[in-house]
Amino acid sequence: MPWKGEKDPYKIWLSEIILQQTRVEQGLGYYQKFVKEFPTIQKLAAADDNKVYKLWEGLGYYNRCKNLLETARQISTNREGIFPDKYEEIIKLKGVGSYTAAAILSFACNLPFAVVDGNVFRVLARIFGINKEIDSSAGKKYFTKLADELLDKKHPGKYNQAIMDFGAVVCKPVNPLCNACYFKKHCQAFQKNLISKLPVKSGKIKITNRWFYYIIMEYRNRIYIKQRTGNDIWKNLYEFYLFETNKSTPVKMILKLAGENGIISLGSFSVLSVSKILTQQLSHQKITGQFIKIKLSKAPVLKGLITVSPEQLSKFAFPKFINAYLKR
Repeated sequence: MPWKGEKDPYKIWLSEIILQQTRVEQGLGYYQKFVKEFPTIQKLAAADDNKVYKLWEGLGYYNRCKNLLETARQISTNREGIFPDKYEEIIKLKGVGSYTAAAILSFACNLPFAVVDGNVFRVLARIFGINKEIDSSAGKKYFTKLADELLDKKHPGKYNQAIMDFGAVVCKPVNPLCNACYFKKHCQAFQKNLISKLPVKSGKIKITNRWFYYIIMEYRNRIYIKQRTGNDIWKNLYEFYLFETNKSTPVKMILKLAGENGIISLGSFSVLSVSKILTQQLSHQKITGQFIKIKLSKAPVLKGLITVSPEQLSKFAFPKFINAYLKR
């Protein structure tokens, strides 16, 4: 990976933010695009928001992108583009937790901070036969303490990279290479046939079901879109006019509600198309919905809407759910 052996704290921070909740094979291309487009933190700080969000498009967890911009601008403005090199300063940065702070300090500065990611949790849980829940406060505290005790204080960067790589390549979540493993004689999970049971997690994630009905309003070959605000998913991305419900709702009812709420005038539009039902699974939510494209005979009067041509849509950053429809 291009960030292996990297000493530039900006690039280490960038790679770690991209890889939060993201597989390496997916994040790699995004990292390369960002480094090419924004080779320094000052370049990123000076970038237009929409350009950055468009580059992030498809990676998901867009709050990471928001935090990326805020942190870049904070460091560029308050620290003249120089990344902090003290834990208590790095941990205060937006979107940076204990793991990311430790990664930056150990990889960029070779300081003795243990990096504890999913790979490290798995390696330690299996080798030492630990059945504590890795997603509980007590479990995280226990594993972090153990990782600190095991850390090679003289070579923390190399040690952290080594144990993370070992978890990714050998001690994998599924089908680990136990027979070729250097630790098999000492691994409690291997000796006691507990490989599939470790590490332990507390339980299943509760999924919230949401129904999104998008009304695509077309008037004189212009499309109406708006930017998402508020503390919800996809903040700062663009979308069509949205009606959200807590259950499946007939399209006729959605259009009736749109008329009753003054979004469109009843009788002043024709339905051009209705999409099939689409779904997207997020970590804690399942989004289901449809796209209703209508042609208006007069322009809607709504706050927050902007008009673009169909060709201009590709210049705006949309959630994956909407892009899936647009590609169809």
